Amino acid sequence: MTTPQCAPDNVYNLLPPLEQKPVKPPRYISIYRPSVKHEAKQNKAQWKTMGPAKVAVPSPKDFLQKHSKEPKLQERKIQQDSKKLPTLSVPRRTDHPVMGIHSKKNFINTNAVAAITRLPKKPQPLYVDSRQGDKYLLETSGLVPKYIKKKDYGVTPKYLTERKEEMKKAQKEYEASILEQLKKRAMKVLSDEERKRILQGLKKNWEEVYREFQCLPVKIDTIPKRLHKEKLETQMKQLEHDIQTIEKHKVIYIANE
Repeated sequence: MTTPQCAPDNVYNLLPPLEQKPVKPPRYISIYRPSVKHEAKQNKAQWKTMGPAKVAVPSPKDFLQKHSKEPKLQERKIQQDSKKLPTLSVPRRTDHPVMGIHSKKNFINTNAVAAITRLPKKPQPLYVDSRQGDKYLLETSGLVPKYIKKKDYGVTPKYLTERKEEMKKAQKEYEASILEQLKKRAMKVLSDEERKRILQGLKKNWEEVYREFQCLPVKIDTIPKRLHKEKLETQMKQLEHDIQTIEKHKVIYIANE
């Protein structure tokens, strides 16, 4: 239905038009919402937010005492050993020692003989480093050549010999690998038969190109003809250069790719 068009002088044009607010669609609610709520209530623990359900109340007798947290040493256990000698009582003042017992060994004679036959005591080696006579031990001074008299003095240590052998082995392996690489990259000498065969093939190609060059017309008035003539000339020059190079050098090397 078409709305009537009013003239600009109409009274209805003086009133402002009514604003029509857009109607919002209903909010989306999942059909699984009640089942999810039910599962969440069942799986939720009792102490999730309010602490544990039952807390053990401490006894008033278990209070913190003084020095209770200090470390304590273990009590020593007295072990009675059956192999120990029986304890002897201290002799009394009225007791008298046993008299009249003599040993068969003559300690005076034995000590005299030991003193006579004993080797004289060697003086301790000392050195004096001042005019006042300050003496010091010679052994700890570093002046005694005791390391020279060792059996292994001047002998190369075992770890050094092993290290040298490992270095030599590594050097030999490195040189062998370089030789193998050089052999692989070595250039191949072209034999006389192959050289002659290549030379004949180049000359044959030059003759074919020259024959095609001779067949060109005398008047070259188009661009394709001129380009074809230039192409044949460059081919002939290249073939002549290759033929001269092979004829000049009798020994030719070919690099291995």
